[in-house]
Amino acid sequence: MKAAIFVEKDRIVLDEKPIPEVGPLDALIRVTTTTICGTDIHILKGEYPVAKGLTIGHEPVGIIEKLGSAVEGFAEGQRVIAGAITPSGYSNACLCGCGSQDGPRTKHGFKPMGGWRFGNTIDGAQAEYLLVPDAMTNLAAVPDTLADEQVLMCPDIMSTGFSGAESGRVKIGDVVAVFAQGPIGLCATAGARLMGATRIIVVDQMEARLKVARAMGADETVDFSKVDPVEEILRLTDGRGVDVAIEALGRQATFEAALRVLRPGGTLSSLGVYSSDLKIPLDAFLAGLGDQTIVTTLCPGGKERMRRLMDVVASGRVDARALVTHRFKLDDIEKAYDLFGHQRDGVLKVAITP
Repeated sequence: MKAAIFVEKDRIVLDEKPIPEVGPLDALIRVTTTTICGTDIHILKGEYPVAKGLTIGHEPVGIIEKLGSAVEGFAEGQRVIAGAITPSGYSNACLCGCGSQDGPRTKHGFKPMGGWRFGNTIDGAQAEYLLVPDAMTNLAAVPDTLADEQVLMCPDIMSTGFSGAESGRVKIGDVVAVFAQGPIGLCATAGARLMGATRIIVVDQMEARLKVARAMGADETVDFSKVDPVEEILRLTDGRGVDVAIEALGRQATFEAALRVLRPGGTLSSLGVYSSDLKIPLDAFLAGLGDQTIVTTLCPGGKERMRRLMDVVASGRVDARALVTHRFKLDDIEKAYDLFGHQRDGVLKVAITP
């Protein structure tokens, strides 16, 4: 089969690999649509280490090609998705209600992000076939009424974005600020609206993204290339600040800005993937006495999460199709990486079809 393989820093190439063998609890799916994530770009740049020779990608939509002998409740030929995070369902982390962190302990504690296996510790989804471990925990059937591109954001982008609002415990009537309107930030905006926020302020500098943000539920937009976002958000809230600030970029500047716009007792919900140490400014942290909450979240996975997200899509409450701005065949995935990695031509997400 064809697969996008990490060779070395700055090189992900299309090559051939054997089709995976199916174990008793596994399922082999024939990938019909997948995509490239910002995390894949971190891998490409060498900012997140993975093994050479690994197939990249963690956002699959496909059809069950073969089921393991112990897998029940699914049928070959069925359309399915699997979350980017594939918890086993029986680890200590899973039984504590934190399946995203399902991973082995090390001498320094547990392995962070252990539930993220596709394109991290096992071969991923940017290929013609994908082996899904613990299939009964991770596969979710796609309703016949939904097209691939309608559910393509569910495995990661929508699950992650929504979790920013969920972890921030957005309530009815809340004022929420979302920093960065890339795909995850846009889904965080939609998630805040679903959770009951009645005023959502989003920050970005690209007008095309701010336009999509308004369609996803933003009430006000702030272009940080024209104004200081902290000053503007405080002005818009009459100095009160926001109840919840969601950081969806992974930079010191946006993390700090999100902290500075919080009301006393507010919550900073961090979704960004950081590639260097963060510093918390003493004044913004109110010397540790501001009753603030800082919470981090890794994309929730598992079949029940995927079912709920697809129900949201089917209900018409969120339409993420606008996030797919470009389409490529798997044969052209190196071109897709070049476009997406350099953020050209207004790209938000690309759909990859074998």
